[in-house]
Amino acid sequence: MPFGAVLEQVGGLGRFQVLQTALLAVPILLMASHNLLQNFTAAVPPHRCHVPSVTPGPGTTPSVPSATPGPPGTTPDDGWIGQVVLTSSSSPQWDLVCSYRQLRQMAQSIYMAGVLVGALVLGGLSDRFGRKAMLMWSYLQLGVMGTCTAFAPNYASYCVFRFAGGMALSGFGLSIACLVVEWIPTPYRAITVAITGFAYTLGQILLAGVAYAVPHWRWLQLTVSLPFFVFLLYSWWLAESARWLVLSGRAERAVKVLQRVARINKRKEEGEKITVEILKSNMKEELAGLKASYTISDLVRTPVIRHIFFCLSIVWFSISFSYYGLAMDLQNFGVSIYLIQVIFGAVDFPAKVVVTISVSYIGRRVSLMVALFLAGLVIIANIFVSAELQTVRTALAVIGKGCLSASFNCVFLYTTELYPTPIRQTGLGFGSTMARVGGIVAPLVKMMDEYYPFLPPAVYGVAPVVAAVAAGFLPETLNKPLPDTIEEVESRAKRKKTDDPKEKIPLQPQDKAPQKEA
Repeated sequence: MPFGAVLEQVGGLGRFQVLQTALLAVPILLMASHNLLQNFTAAVPPHRCHVPSVTPGPGTTPSVPSATPGPPGTTPDDGWIGQVVLTSSSSPQWDLVCSYRQLRQMAQSIYMAGVLVGALVLGGLSDRFGRKAMLMWSYLQLGVMGTCTAFAPNYASYCVFRFAGGMALSGFGLSIACLVVEWIPTPYRAITVAITGFAYTLGQILLAGVAYAVPHWRWLQLTVSLPFFVFLLYSWWLAESARWLVLSGRAERAVKVLQRVARINKRKEEGEKITVEILKSNMKEELAGLKASYTISDLVRTPVIRHIFFCLSIVWFSISFSYYGLAMDLQNFGVSIYLIQVIFGAVDFPAKVVVTISVSYIGRRVSLMVALFLAGLVIIANIFVSAELQTVRTALAVIGKGCLSASFNCVFLYTTELYPTPIRQTGLGFGSTMARVGGIVAPLVKMMDEYYPFLPPAVYGVAPVVAAVAAGFLPETLNKPLPDTIEEVESRAKRKKTDDPKEKIPLQPQDKAPQKEA
């Protein structure tokens, strides 16, 4: 790519790229803490729901009314009773137990709704105001909203602050992704994205340690929120995306940024050779592409792109839906939630290594299908495992979660390769949106276990199987160049359909010719 030559001129993968990527990866460690924090801040403490005594009338059968919680300190006849052992729980304070237990799932759905809104709103603002500006704003918003959450006086304010925090988390996640990709030369992007992915995995393990060391939920919330003020302070050192600056009409500033990068990479003389004219000349194709207007409607305008769009939407939704269905249900495994959080985080390392090798040699489609099908299979199998066999149930859940994590890595790469350049970011953004919708729906489905205990795991298991079938209808992209236009994607599909007939046509006269000579 033309801009790739500019990156090489200022040092390629130099000291600046390494430092900036490292500084951007550190906040990702705490991304998992906020996504999965409610496993600890809203855990249900040991308790039992009091069933009010009812005197049956003559000839009637005693009935068991539903237990309803009451304010702490009331008599047992008014609500739940029991000793709070898990001090990180917010449930005793706001009575999120017994018949109000479903409000825990609702709070997580509200948080995921904030993540969805943040992807839609802050992602668009990033294209308008810049990656660095939106990154800094997101750091500030998450630091403030996370701190406010720690001092939330009631359940309603807790949900509002969590919603705003979810928005900020989505905003800095998208900005980090753009800054990493747009500053790293093409040959090193895959490994760099993998490193940032491992940072999220490490963050899941870190969460268990922090939650164990800081047992009270308010202090835990504060512990994972205050570091974002530190991230805000050092983010002033980060460099704005030079590519974005050029495409937004700020080429002069882009030159200054590139020259600064060149100095850090000890390529000062090369950097001083860069001028506005040279930069615009190298990026003339990208600048020319700005004349064309592309919208989300282009994802469904042509038949092949529309086909890819619908299949990927199912895959993105199903992976996130089942992933959070498992990851947000740690208490049901019958072991310490701290231990299961470590195990759930650790399984991502081998899972992501295996899928990275698989997509590189076997292919994207087969790797995604196998990971999804295996995830669905083990989740469904858990329905038939006795509750007493906690080790088996935990092992199956860990395998399922690892397969879903591998699917996340695979579908992210697959999506960028299926969509052409003009709508690649739009397609990836909509896929991420479908994942957020899956994250919102997952806790709501979990609420059904109060009435039909087998239903949530059945739904969580069927979803990846359906997604595996949808993935089977996607074209393979292994060792194929990235498409640059919508027309190229459409022509590839038509060419593939007509390959077989074209091969058979010339064979007919060749078969007849020897017969005539004989």
